[in-house]
Amino acid sequence: MLVYPSGIDLSSRTLQHLSGLLAGHRRRIGSRWRRLTCGRQAVLVLAHLRCGDTYARLAAGFRVGIATVHRYIREAVDLLAAFAPTLEQAMTTVRKKAYVILDGTVLPIDRIAADRPYYSGKKKHHGMNVQVLTDPAGRLIWASDVLPGAVHDLTAARTHGIPAALAADDVKCWADKAYQGAGPAVRVPFRGKNLRDWRRSHNRDHAKIRSLGERAMATLKCWRLLRKLRCSTTRITAVVRAIVALELAT
Repeated sequence: MLVYPSGIDLSSRTLQHLSGLLAGHRRRIGSRWRRLTCGRQAVLVLAHLRCGDTYARLAAGFRVGIATVHRYIREAVDLLAAFAPTLEQAMTTVRKKAYVILDGTVLPIDRIAADRPYYSGKKKHHGMNVQVLTDPAGRLIWASDVLPGAVHDLTAARTHGIPAALAADDVKCWADKAYQGAGPAVRVPFRGKNLRDWRRSHNRDHAKIRSLGERAMATLKCWRLLRKLRCSTTRITAVVRAIVALELAT
């Protein structure tokens, strides 16, 4: 198999952060020798998460077995996921903000037509629903665990306890029309196509504020693995949490 050098559009700070976590983990478990150093393992994991490189390609590029690649990636993802904030921890940050923006997206997965719970009628593809909170500038604060793509955004938000947490701390939140009925803490635009006067103006101003939340979605989608997930659906929450932990740490 031909092997060629490539690049990852991440800073050395991200590499150093992950390398440090892996080095500390190896010391804790007493790992004496491995085929790859902590730095090389970190590069392998980042190539998978950021570039979406498959296990087979990584195995050829790093000259290790596919089983070794799987073990290295799973180890690093679980290690990173443990550092992602919970909703309760994120609320500590949220309380300091003037308001937050709530949005949801469906991460594509390679499921078949029979897997109806994962099919999103809105997006017209199979996927996993993830909810995201951002600050007024669109910077990522928190991402939820994933739910099947067939779950509506409002149902997902309630399942994770987002409206209740925002209302308890009296935090203002902007969201789109999908969150109608989420409660007094979540502000949504008026529904309808032929709105007039102040309602149309209100929706226009609301959209300007809420659109900044798309920056966080774009930040997540820069990790190309999330553009087409081929792993088990039980592992996607850990992958999302690992990526969030890297984004918040660097």
